[in-house]
Amino acid sequence: MESIRLKIKRRLKKFIELDGNGLRSCILSTFLQVKEITVDELHGKINSNYDISRSAVASMVGYIYSKLGVLRSYKESYKTPIVYSLKEEYIDLIKNALESKSGSCAA
Repeated sequence: MESIRLKIKRRLKKFIELDGNGLRSCILSTFLQVKEITVDELHGKINSNYDISRSAVASMVGYIYSKLGVLRSYKESYKTPIVYSLKEEYIDLIKNALESKSGSCAA
């Protein structure tokens, strides 16, 4: 049976390989830099480099959260936005995957 870490590594590698314009790498790099962020904050950082809608950023974060499994989320109350952060146990996998891509993000 494959370990969860190996599955995530494989999914992460494929996710970054399909990164045509650098947006995916930029989002992951931003998570590495800031540790915790909301979709609106992430959109503000990414929007300076990419012409992308807030809903597209939310969709990408949702995909990373649900399919890759490297994010955690919490919400303090029903009035506050969801705050996303990287799971500490996968930070090294993300760094290695981004280094192999060697794409940079100026967010």
